[in-house]
Amino acid sequence: MELNFNLHEKQMEIFRDPARFKVVAAGRRFGKSYLSAVTLLLEGMKEENEYGMSLKSKQVWYIAPTYQQAKDIMWATLKDLGGPLIKKVHENTATITLINGRQIQLKGSDRPDTLRGPGLSYVVLDEYAFMKPEVWDVIVRPMLNETRGGALFIGTPDGKNHFYDLFVTASNAENWKAFQFKSIDNPIIDSEEIEAARQTMSEAAFRQELEASFSGGGTGAFAPEYFQYDDTNPYGSGGVYITVDLAGFSETNTMSKSAEANLDETAITIVEVTPKGWFVLDQISGRWGIRETALRIIRACHHYHPMALGVEKGALMNAVEPYLQEYMRRLGVYPRIVPLTHGNKRKIDRIMWALQGRFQHGQITFKRGHWNKKLTDQLLDFPNPLVHDDLVDSLAYIDQLAEVSFVPADEFYTSAHEEALLIDPIAGF
Repeated sequence: MELNFNLHEKQMEIFRDPARFKVVAAGRRFGKSYLSAVTLLLEGMKEENEYGMSLKSKQVWYIAPTYQQAKDIMWATLKDLGGPLIKKVHENTATITLINGRQIQLKGSDRPDTLRGPGLSYVVLDEYAFMKPEVWDVIVRPMLNETRGGALFIGTPDGKNHFYDLFVTASNAENWKAFQFKSIDNPIIDSEEIEAARQTMSEAAFRQELEASFSGGGTGAFAPEYFQYDDTNPYGSGGVYITVDLAGFSETNTMSKSAEANLDETAITIVEVTPKGWFVLDQISGRWGIRETALRIIRACHHYHPMALGVEKGALMNAVEPYLQEYMRRLGVYPRIVPLTHGNKRKIDRIMWALQGRFQHGQITFKRGHWNKKLTDQLLDFPNPLVHDDLVDSLAYIDQLAEVSFVPADEFYTSAHEEALLIDPIAGF
């Protein structure tokens, strides 16, 4: 029997992946229900698994937050797509018996008494963000043990709850795979419809519902309406400062994917500071070896001629310092280096003190650039221990650095064509 379910490219990417457990965060109208129906039917048609175990007596389940939702979302689609594969339909129990005798059954997670029974070979958990986490952990997961069965978690994010936790797990754990797709990744969706939705929805709702962003709702510390963008400094001219939040130095080409995903990034922030506000000129971030880190820092100094370069004090600063000095000599630029400290404040408090009021009063503007989204994503996530905040931390350090620098820029900065001044014992120049 030849079947053609016409999955689009991104749906096919999920379907073909060999991971046992797949977690899919996708925007509205991506095609989650269609993919779920196809998966249920093809899993149900299997008569034995890859381990040679018979699946004849094992069911395939589709679970939604409520039984009525399961019926509303999946029942008609499953019957329509299953056509030639279906032997019998049991309307009262939302059960489909396939031509090979196996059954697909619809369930609601709000009725946990119906979720205990025979072993399963496969399960789809739709809109998992709106289920209690114990549905999977306590009830469903053990039912897959006998057959070593698989699961597809699929839905739209609802902030950073247990669905997000599972997504993070799937990004790093063996036999798991995480996928994230926007609504526009469905080729049937008209881009003009997406833009029309953007005009009527809040930014937070748009990011969550159509871009499948876990940070769509944010945490309240920094709101999307705080962010201002311009091509030129709206506050007038000022002095430029560069701050660096150092991360561990690793050569990424020798790292495993899971290790790379968990590693912090070095963040270099360049800001023009005036009495009226900060104009964020650029942010450079990445995971680099120690030499490349030093080179990128000094190149930024060469380009922007800062009044001061602030580097987070500690073992990482001590490690990178000799390489900074080497590239300073090579490029002929000698910025004043200031060691930055936490000032006996908790990180969250230090960042909030430095940034929140300025954002609320319109005193921070971003120069338009490709780096904008990465920074605003981190700001909307902050404070959340599960996500990176390197760019936010680096930006907050500007507050400390600007307060300790009062001398005009050209007294702090020289080049190879001028007489070098001994301006900082740490830098050695």
